[in-house]
Amino acid sequence: MPVCTLYALEYKPDPASWFERIRHAHGAVLLDSGRPVAERGRYDLLSAWPLSIFEPDANESGAAFFQRLRQALELLGRADIPDDCPLPFAGGLIGLLAYDFGRRLEALPNRARDDLALPAARFGLYPWALINDHQLKRCHLVFHPSLGDIDRQRLIRLFETDAEYEHEPFELQAKFTAELELNGYKQAVEKIQRYIQEGDCYQVNFAQRFQAPCQGDEWDAYRRVRNACPTPFSGFIALDGGAIASFSPERFLRLKEGRVETRPIKGTRQRGMDPHTDAEQAQALLASDKDRAENLMIVDLMRNDLGRSCRIGSVQVPELFALESYPNVHHLVSCVSGTLAYGQDAFGLLAGSFPGGSITGAPKIRAMQIIDELEATCRSIYCGSLLYIDVRGEMDSSIAIRTLLIKDQLVTCWGGGGIVADSDWHAEYEESIGKVKVLMEVLETIPH
Repeated sequence: MPVCTLYALEYKPDPASWFERIRHAHGAVLLDSGRPVAERGRYDLLSAWPLSIFEPDANESGAAFFQRLRQALELLGRADIPDDCPLPFAGGLIGLLAYDFGRRLEALPNRARDDLALPAARFGLYPWALINDHQLKRCHLVFHPSLGDIDRQRLIRLFETDAEYEHEPFELQAKFTAELELNGYKQAVEKIQRYIQEGDCYQVNFAQRFQAPCQGDEWDAYRRVRNACPTPFSGFIALDGGAIASFSPERFLRLKEGRVETRPIKGTRQRGMDPHTDAEQAQALLASDKDRAENLMIVDLMRNDLGRSCRIGSVQVPELFALESYPNVHHLVSCVSGTLAYGQDAFGLLAGSFPGGSITGAPKIRAMQIIDELEATCRSIYCGSLLYIDVRGEMDSSIAIRTLLIKDQLVTCWGGGGIVADSDWHAEYEESIGKVKVLMEVLETIPH
């Protein structure tokens, strides 16, 4: 089996100084674990100059697109990482799935307006990566065997040479405005609750959208928000005419050595202003029957989704109702795991589980139909996924919540939450704003 070549670099706890060297390169991408503040993440992964970019054709099914991606990995060729250096990526695909890619996997209505025009999916095929390992405090360039020596030496020089990198400041031209008025939000929640009372569904994740005109470098926006709200599944993906800047706390699916893990979030409280109030908020979340019931609904949904791709009897719930705290909110998180079935792979796992149940509701298909009915515009990257799949079949992915789409001089973000039978519409409205408040406030307070 061919083996990747590693080149050791100086370890840096913040990947920004590495990424700034490729910020303006074609296909620049950073998957950022939010260290040193965020504690769950171990690796940062960044790359640029992909061999190819893959986007689905207009009428291409999800299955057909995934088959093209499989073939791309096969053509690049399987390779391993040296045994003494456990790294998550040996070359392969890095990119995004928009929430609306789900329409290519299931028969769903398509009434929402697609005014942001983000591709339903976009992946680059990368024969190299720079990987920070925060556990071992090591940094390596990883070269797939197919990468030529000239390109390897060019990358080594780039990352070994110190330089100052300037970027244009990012700023808003006006404050964020909500797409949905307060009464419109109330009516949507009441409609969902009627569906629940009629037995159509148990829970629907309903979201609202916020937008502001902007100018400047998207990377500057990412750096500023990251400093205020580091999270273990952050990421920055450069696009033609813009970027995605994600600050997600939520893992969607990880596939490592045949083991599958998902960590759905369901249940949120704002952080307190002082230690006493903050502890009260955390305990209130842990003790909330409503939040535990919502979380359990999604755990059951994810057990079912993983069961499509995992060995019979292998799906388990090793962690239920755990507390995770971030700079702006406390979350209730569970873990569902399983063993991938023979003949299955990362793409089959995605096809059976995307989009994540924590951001749709239950049952999933009916919840997605209701979302399409009540949300006037497509979700785009919101509640989609940032992910990698390498040539060994290893995968890790996020749920793209707390995410900015900066495109065509407009910055967009979304906030949402799970609506159930006893939800208070005004409390849900405030929670939807609270989840993205830190993102909007950081950008709104940048001096002009």
